[in-house]
Amino acid sequence: MIKKGCNVLIRFCLILAVIFAYFITPNTAQAAVAETLGDLRREYESLLAEKREYDNKTEEAKAEIEAKQAAISQAEEDITEAEKQYDEAELAIVESNENIASLEEETKKVLLYMQQMQGQNAYVEYVTGASSMTELIMRAEAVNQVTAYIQTTTKNLEAEIKKNEDLKVELQEKQKKLEEQITSYEAVIAEQYDNIEEYSEFSLDLETQVENAKNLYESYKETCQSTVGSTADDVVLSTCSNVPLNSGWLKPLNSGVVTSAQGYRTHPVTGQKYKFHAAVDIGGNKEGTPVYAAASGVVSGVAYRNRCGGNKVYIQVTVGGVRYTTYYYHLLSINVSVGDVVTQNTVIGTVGGGSTSTSNGGYDACTTGAHLHFGVAEGWYSNEPPSSQVIAPPGFKNSVGYRFYSRSDYYTG
Repeated sequence: MIKKGCNVLIRFCLILAVIFAYFITPNTAQAAVAETLGDLRREYESLLAEKREYDNKTEEAKAEIEAKQAAISQAEEDITEAEKQYDEAELAIVESNENIASLEEETKKVLLYMQQMQGQNAYVEYVTGASSMTELIMRAEAVNQVTAYIQTTTKNLEAEIKKNEDLKVELQEKQKKLEEQITSYEAVIAEQYDNIEEYSEFSLDLETQVENAKNLYESYKETCQSTVGSTADDVVLSTCSNVPLNSGWLKPLNSGVVTSAQGYRTHPVTGQKYKFHAAVDIGGNKEGTPVYAAASGVVSGVAYRNRCGGNKVYIQVTVGGVRYTTYYYHLLSINVSVGDVVTQNTVIGTVGGGSTSTSNGGYDACTTGAHLHFGVAEGWYSNEPPSSQVIAPPGFKNSVGYRFYSRSDYYTG
């Protein structure tokens, strides 16, 4: 009985493990939180090296794609040529069969003629009526030649038919192999395109990450130079930061309604089930409505016209002694730059997501209407944070339909 119970428990744990593996979204590695100027510099250089490697792999992938596309074009030309040869072989078979049929008719006539002559001694008369031995031989040979010609020609035509039938089989096999090659080439092309895609739908491309890391490093260098008089690697960022302290959170908008909660959902654009949504979507505002920083901090990342998320802003903040990153997507406009110090009264951008949607002719494929995608993650990041660090934004009821009517309307339920 105990053994049976243990088996049931083991199976249950295995099922939980499978479910956990299915639902937890994998994340790319994140850099350690920068504590010094040297950390920022190394992060920038690491991203730069990663970008160079990525660019090299991208070029290799593009070259492979180009080569396979050329191979596909050649295979398609070979298929066209094989189809042409197949048609020609079929036509030749038809013509050979027609010639054989014609020869069969001629053979019947010759045989009938010979039978008639033999029956009436006409063949003997025809052969023996020669005026000389030479003519006699020629007359006999003429009859034999006609018969031999018909037999030989028929055999040749039958051989030609078999040859063309074999060619048809060969061409069909060739076409099949070429089509298989095309399929394999298309798979390689798809794989190479995957290799040059971004890691996740919301992640910033490496070029933007490098630019953000460079700008953040240079901004801190300037601040540290002016405040502590040094830009050495060991300068601690907190000693030269002029970021205002936060005692609490404010809403990023004056009012709004949660139209999609943070957590797993069915993707509204792709229809994919159990897709992790690392933010709350806030609707109820028209495009151009001011978006504020939910907490004071330093702008650590910006992105323009991203294919998924549109215009984005990332802000590193500290609230109650804990480090967080706040991020704002689908903005119509951005009013800040990397390195800017913002307060809770700073308008960092404006609500977008309507005219910017690809469904309306825009550039953002991950929005269906005007709203703000607002997220909070524990830790400091300048790119899409790992889902394991994402939390429901403080002060929000993480539920569709939740409404707030002021920036200080803090939900405590």
